[in-house]
Amino acid sequence: MTVEAGIDATSQGGERQPTALGTAAAKNLATTTKTPPQMQGITSRWLLRMLPWVQVSGGTYRVNRRLSYAAGRGRLSFAQTGAAVRLVPPSLRELPALRGFEDDDVLAELAGRFGQQDFEPGEVLAELGSPVDRVLVIAHGKVQKVGVGKYGDAHAVLGVLADGDHFGDESLLRADASWEYTAKAQTAGTLVALPRQAFLQLMERSPQLEAQLLAFQATQERAQDRHGQAEIELAAGHDGEPELPGTFVDYELAPREYELSVAQTVLKIHSRVADLYNQPMNQIEQQLKLTVEALRERQEHEMINNRDFGLLHNADHEQRIQTHGGPPTPDDMDELLSRRRGSKFFLAHPRAIAAFGRECSRRGLYPDAVDVGGHQIPAWRGVPIFPCSKIPVNGGHTSSILVLRTGEDNQGVVGLHQTGIPDEYEPSLSVRFMGINEKAVIQYLVSAYFSCAVLVPDALGVLENVEVARPRA
Repeated sequence: MTVEAGIDATSQGGERQPTALGTAAAKNLATTTKTPPQMQGITSRWLLRMLPWVQVSGGTYRVNRRLSYAAGRGRLSFAQTGAAVRLVPPSLRELPALRGFEDDDVLAELAGRFGQQDFEPGEVLAELGSPVDRVLVIAHGKVQKVGVGKYGDAHAVLGVLADGDHFGDESLLRADASWEYTAKAQTAGTLVALPRQAFLQLMERSPQLEAQLLAFQATQERAQDRHGQAEIELAAGHDGEPELPGTFVDYELAPREYELSVAQTVLKIHSRVADLYNQPMNQIEQQLKLTVEALRERQEHEMINNRDFGLLHNADHEQRIQTHGGPPTPDDMDELLSRRRGSKFFLAHPRAIAAFGRECSRRGLYPDAVDVGGHQIPAWRGVPIFPCSKIPVNGGHTSSILVLRTGEDNQGVVGLHQTGIPDEYEPSLSVRFMGINEKAVIQYLVSAYFSCAVLVPDALGVLENVEVARPRA
């Protein structure tokens, strides 16, 4: 009686005893349904998918071109300390007249003769018809070139200049040069200016600088076409028996060579893991799968941003254009397309694509979509616009849009790789066993070899300083 009363009290006042096997214990005997390891950061990698790939058996790819006399016209660089900016002397070689000039001391002195000047929106920096008496280099800001259009429009926008662009360098060679347009500031900014007289004073003290200008003038007098290439003499539209011109096609004596770049890592897996935890999924295979995905992401990043062969840094200066306003408009995209034949695709950051969509909506335009491998991709003039998150957004405000013509036969942009390498796991990607170290860790060297080449300058174009920030409603 006493024992039974005690049992009743326990069952009523204490925890209820389980009457069946619980789920926590049952999981120890059950096999869970699981996924392979997942990872964030895998993108569509459209650049790697759309580029035609060229086999580079020797590890180096040489791009032969016609001899070109075009020099300079690149971007000048600046160093900034607070609000003060100063030219980086070696970048002065981007001025056509100073291309290839080797005296760094003279360049340093010349850079010191540039004076800084701030400007405001709407300020006129150079007036149409007035004498060109100085060289201007934009450190920051945007400037419009306004002149007389073909049909008499006195305010036609002939071009847009931005960070690193220079104008007025014709004053270095000609005392009678005059401005062929009005340079008007579109935004606030900063520029540096070199008076022509300051340049002449330095040239009087530097025989090397004088010789450089004489050599450049001689180059300009050689016959060349509108692209700066050595002219091919032809005759057309004649009759009778006139004497035909003789000619030959000259080549560059030092063509550019692209060496395959590499992205590598060492994959480490403890032998205990490989031995005991290899079921139901192969641990080495899953580790390798995620590592390869990360390498391919880095490969696309390098092909966009690498300072040696990346597309953003290898676009020719003449193929870089600025937006007419801020966000990318249909007009900007049309100008980008008009500078080359056979454009294959655009490449833009998703925020830039969204900004372009907003501009189209403002005008009541609806871009078409094209089918690419079962994906509906937005397009402009039938050219697909692929997203690429590897294109940087500078300061969260501006980005770039690229357009490419691709293929060797089309004199476009090509990807470079080498297949058939030892221990190849994927095309041009190898996984090489490195052994087991004294800590019982298995090591694999994972290497991806790649590069890309622009065969002719107009195969790649860039729309720069594209504003992607969403405007206030």
